Amino acid sequence: MLYLDDIAVGAKRSFGRYEVTRDEVLDFARKYDPQPFHLSDQGAADTHFGRLAASGWHTCAMAMAMFVEEMKAHPQASLGAAGVDELRWLKPVYPDDVLRCESEVLEVNPSKSRPEMGSLKNQMTVFNQRDEPVLRFTALGLMRRRAA
Repeated sequence: MLYLDDIAVGAKRSFGRYEVTRDEVLDFARKYDPQPFHLSDQGAADTHFGRLAASGWHTCAMAMAMFVEEMKAHPQASLGAAGVDELRWLKPVYPDDVLRCESEVLEVNPSKSRPEMGSLKNQMTVFNQRDEPVLRFTALGLMRRRAA
């Protein structure tokens, strides 16, 4: 189990593999982001996407799915998250793209008022199969500390 005390600023991890399918892009869009460019190639033809593109929110959900799989493989004393800052959709994600993640620890902060826990700030970047960054955000996570 990885605790806050085990994490160093500058630590980097690469993880995940997510194959984006056309059916999943369409299902997500129908439920949560039914804009024309997320629903059909025709609806995207006259946009900068040029063809059916995944919702940015779907891309965030795919990144979260990869992160959860990473936490299952390498357990952490996670207490959830306090938020996300600086979310940027850098490039469209298309059906048949294959995504992966890289994270870098920017800050580690033991809590002054709650010594059993603390926070860490990570920059998460999601890349496609051409190693192009498609999504970047800064996440503020909460973690347990090792028992004194």
